[in-house]
Amino acid sequence: MEREFLLTLDQSTSGTKALLINKKGQIISKCTREHKQYYPQAGWVEHDPNEIYENVKITIREVLASSGTSPDQLASISITNQRETALIWDRETGEPIHKAIVWQCRRTASMCEEMKIDGHEPFIRSKTGLLLDPYFSATKWKWLLDQMNDQKIKGNWLAGTMDSWLIWKLTGGAVHATDYTNASRTLLFNIHSLQWDKELIHLFGLEELTLPEVKVSDDIFGYFSDPDIFEKTSSPIPICGVMGDSQAALFAQRCTKPGMVKTTYGTGSSVLMNVGSKPVSGADGLVTALAWKLKDETQFALEGIIHTSGDSLKWAKDNLNLFETYDDLEQLISSVEDTDGVYVVPAFVGLGAPYWDANTRAAFIGMNRSTTRAHLLRACIESIAYQVYDVIDLMNKETNIPIFELRGDGGASKNAILMQLQSEILDKPVITSKTAELSAFGAAYAGGRGIGFWNDEEIDHIYQTEGTYIPSWSKDKRLQKLTGWHSAVRSVLTSKK
Repeated sequence: MEREFLLTLDQSTSGTKALLINKKGQIISKCTREHKQYYPQAGWVEHDPNEIYENVKITIREVLASSGTSPDQLASISITNQRETALIWDRETGEPIHKAIVWQCRRTASMCEEMKIDGHEPFIRSKTGLLLDPYFSATKWKWLLDQMNDQKIKGNWLAGTMDSWLIWKLTGGAVHATDYTNASRTLLFNIHSLQWDKELIHLFGLEELTLPEVKVSDDIFGYFSDPDIFEKTSSPIPICGVMGDSQAALFAQRCTKPGMVKTTYGTGSSVLMNVGSKPVSGADGLVTALAWKLKDETQFALEGIIHTSGDSLKWAKDNLNLFETYDDLEQLISSVEDTDGVYVVPAFVGLGAPYWDANTRAAFIGMNRSTTRAHLLRACIESIAYQVYDVIDLMNKETNIPIFELRGDGGASKNAILMQLQSEILDKPVITSKTAELSAFGAAYAGGRGIGFWNDEEIDHIYQTEGTYIPSWSKDKRLQKLTGWHSAVRSVLTSKK
């Protein structure tokens, strides 16, 4: 039987998705399952790794069943994942020692501040390209260890991000591995030597943990082995194509040359600019990122992290009941021409680039007696575009590389109002892809490349754009809106930058 499909798992902050993709790059079948968000304290966010893997099993079964596809038709399995989310599990029992700590979680903010006071941040940044921030994985693993200090580890505790957990489970516990993009987000990986850094591991006190083997994204990580999902196939199915979600989207957007920029609009947002084959240092919250490492190339990027973008709309829907469906949202925000002077600073878990203020909290600014829910929702939409502007403006200043357009992807990129706002505020064209599943396609492209399913020319042909948004605002209107936004942000910053 011909192996004519790739199966891609997109394990995101809000849920798990399985996609079946054919040789033409078409999605044949798709299945999604959300998982529970745990908020044990203000600013704390957790996920249940076992629930997530159960959802992986369900989505794989359903996507095969709904398409009438046999496991023997699968050429490989690829994985893209929420980055930085950290967990530890026991090699012998296969059980996590605690729920996974999500990338959004701020519980280690005080730990990071203490390390900054002790002068460790410049050393860490020189090796990793990253800021010392609760966003990244190392302090999450340290916190988990500190909760279990009365238990003996004896080399049996495996530390990983969500990709490592899924690889370990899908291979029946045979493989503990990650890829370079995920490893580079942990604060333990040296982006110059491209390996785990012993000095950093010692600094964070994590010597007792077993870190995953680091492999290039288009390598074979192992072979599928979980009879709970489906029985053994006529020949082994490789797991090939593993990449953190933002880098996967950059790869799928074909941002393969310096100066090409993309934004993934998700729960949070990641803005990435390709800077070429050598790392470039950023400032004011920009971090140096490993864009990807493949068998034949290594690319670097600058990244700006936005903690809360699409999640502000989810909050407005679930917590405030301001709208019921996303069709309702479209009608409401279309019913008003602007926000009537209202701004929302969505700092529910602090602010990311370019502010990096972990203690700032969210606020509506500028409400008056005539403010309606439509104005509040439009302010939530606009806050996404403003935050992306701040990051791209900083990238432009830091690199002096001209930026001619922004490529957008992720669920919110389908919102035409948001994309037009983004174009207006940036004063640049915004190009959206034909599919919102760019992270999944990035991992699939890497996996297909690795097993010879596609070559680079075929991948370039598969990539298609959908929408093009052109700015029309006057300079004065744009500056007025940006001035209001920056005033709103300054009013809530604890650091008063």
